[in-house]
Amino acid sequence: MTQATGEEKPVTTILQVVPELETGGVERTAVDIAAACKARGWRALVASAGGRLVDELEAVGGEHIAMPLASKNPFVMGANAGRLAEIIRREGVSIVHARSRAPAWSALYAARKTGVPFVTTYHGAYGQKNALKAFYNSVMARGDAVIANSHYTAGLIRQRHPVAGELTVIHRGTDIAAIADVPEARVQALRESWGVESGKRIVLQLARLTAWKGQKVTIDAFAGLDPALRENCVLILAGDAQGRSDYVAELEARIAGHGLGGQVRLVGHCADVPAAMNAADVVAVSSVEPEAFGRAAVEAQAAGRPVIVSDLGAVGETVQAPPQVEASARSGWRIPANDPAALTLTLGEALSLDVEEHAALAKRAQANAARFSLEAMCEATLAVYGRLMG
Repeated sequence: MTQATGEEKPVTTILQVVPELETGGVERTAVDIAAACKARGWRALVASAGGRLVDELEAVGGEHIAMPLASKNPFVMGANAGRLAEIIRREGVSIVHARSRAPAWSALYAARKTGVPFVTTYHGAYGQKNALKAFYNSVMARGDAVIANSHYTAGLIRQRHPVAGELTVIHRGTDIAAIADVPEARVQALRESWGVESGKRIVLQLARLTAWKGQKVTIDAFAGLDPALRENCVLILAGDAQGRSDYVAELEARIAGHGLGGQVRLVGHCADVPAAMNAADVVAVSSVEPEAFGRAAVEAQAAGRPVIVSDLGAVGETVQAPPQVEASARSGWRIPANDPAALTLTLGEALSLDVEEHAALAKRAQANAARFSLEAMCEATLAVYGRLMG
């Protein structure tokens, strides 16, 4: 039943709207917030085109509504708007929360037509090269409440758009405990699935396979390592290609060109991120464009792993490193973007830490990661919903 009857108070119902539920920060956050809503005793609806995370959404008590919300076709978007308005009325929706631009336009229309509060989360540093793109992006600043996933993102929003409602920074949350405490059997099972021999050290980059994530930089940097150090290492590039077969071919050619066949492996989508981070000896976040948040850097620190990030975007908020702090207080390394030589040097430094240095870094990294907990993100997001509902 959608709403209680008689004298009972109607059930609070939150509708999140995303393009699909495949993989990535937008999708993962939608599932996390759905779980938090259910824990609060609310209904949690998510409308999307579907994907591998639908089962997980339903396992935490969320309800999925299948719609072609990944489409940017204006006619499809218009039809989506009408259907969302019907859903809002039928299900007694209390808040509509959009997390991506195309579905946000449909959700904005539906929310305004039904008089329901509209929330947006600005998840990315969206490209904005002309007035048309600026208008398209502006929907993410039209919420009654606008959530930015970092102070960096909030700065972009203020620079680009008039903000319709309150602007709140809520950092992307990570399940710290789930990453910090992973059974060794899971880690070993993942290493075996990747074909990593016992005793081999892993340099990991966990990101979808797209050029701006900088996998080419990581390959070139790994190739530049001292052969004596590299000999005992494997570079794992874990991530979904999402249909980018040409990019995969470019990566494979680059690996072959360096003569690194067998030492660099493209392993596809990784469903067990906690195990992956615990399997790694060093984690690289080699983005060549700004990260709006940088979840992988936090996950690596939660596992107590040395992490090296491109010094772009929001990483200054997630990784403590000089000149922000003294070298002795670092939680990771920040290096110039698109600089394989700098990454080679830093990989060598991280792989050469002695036991005491590694343990001290791990302790600092985990303490820093704790600032970005899943609980903090969920509590802050539900507080935004509460303010709008009065």
